[in-house]
Amino acid sequence: MRSVTNEKTNIRVSITRRVALGCAVLLLVLAAAVAVSLSVGAESVSIAESARVISSHIGLGSPGSVDPLHDTIIWNIRVPRIILAVIVGILLASSGVALQGLLLNPLADPYTVGVSSGASLGAAIAFVFGLGGWFYGFGVPVVAFVFAIAAMMVVYSIARFSGRVSIHSFLLSGIVVGSFLWALLTFVMTLAGQESSRIIFWLLGSFQAPYAADPWSYVTMTLPFAVIGLAALYALARDLNVFALGEETARHLGIETESLKLLVIVVTSLVTAAAVSVSGIIGFVGLVVPHICRRVFGADHRVLLPTAAISGAILLVLADTIARALGELPVGVVTAMLGAPFFLYLLRRQS
Repeated sequence: MRSVTNEKTNIRVSITRRVALGCAVLLLVLAAAVAVSLSVGAESVSIAESARVISSHIGLGSPGSVDPLHDTIIWNIRVPRIILAVIVGILLASSGVALQGLLLNPLADPYTVGVSSGASLGAAIAFVFGLGGWFYGFGVPVVAFVFAIAAMMVVYSIARFSGRVSIHSFLLSGIVVGSFLWALLTFVMTLAGQESSRIIFWLLGSFQAPYAADPWSYVTMTLPFAVIGLAALYALARDLNVFALGEETARHLGIETESLKLLVIVVTSLVTAAAVSVSGIIGFVGLVVPHICRRVFGADHRVLLPTAAISGAILLVLADTIARALGELPVGVVTAMLGAPFFLYLLRRQS
């Protein structure tokens, strides 16, 4: 009995060490990416000057020693934009890990369940009908969020039969509902007129937050979803490990599989909806990042979830930096250009 207890303790210690080491390395990479991102843009600002600006705002430096122009650029534009990229990267990558673990499909990603198409339709409707001024100027993200959650509820209702949700039916329902909503989006865009350019810009993904009077407001809107969502998914990590053995096996081992499905679907849909509503469609983060982290850190969700979350943040900070360096390209275009070839390489190597 004592040997079994000691073995369990050793396993927990090993997992804790792997999480701590992996996260520490990734956080250092993220810090370097943030430092570079702060200095890149139409107005070049040195890393030292960026550090002085941030220090002055958090009470570690004197505001009088900072250039007012650099203060505005760094604190009011780049810092909230970078933090938003970090948050969205965390949300999309962690959702991708959880959905791939639940659906037992390595090609699943946060957009599979129809959330992105619902959010896109909601944003397009908000643009066409001039709802951007609603909800204290947050009409576009709020309407997009509501439509995203509604799409998830439709998909879940279709896939649920006799009190159970088949993961295969759920995946297919998400694809079908998503395709139908994209068709509706195309119809709305034909009615958009001059607003069609704004809709296309939103669909391609960006962290500029052009529809918010205060760029920090988008950060405060999404930060709770990142904290609560990641904590909730990490609490389900052990159950996802067991579920990976197969649904029947998990049920025999005492896992409430239907409750697990519902919790994972609800949490991932909420955090994905929050991400899409403020940044638009940014693809390949929830698809490629879990693959990379699974190869590097293993398939244990207790290790995979936090490392993938930080890796997603790194990817989007770097993608946003590249987008700014190339003249404000949409971030979704950059992630697609980086993610698609790399994912094809992974598939080729695996086959």
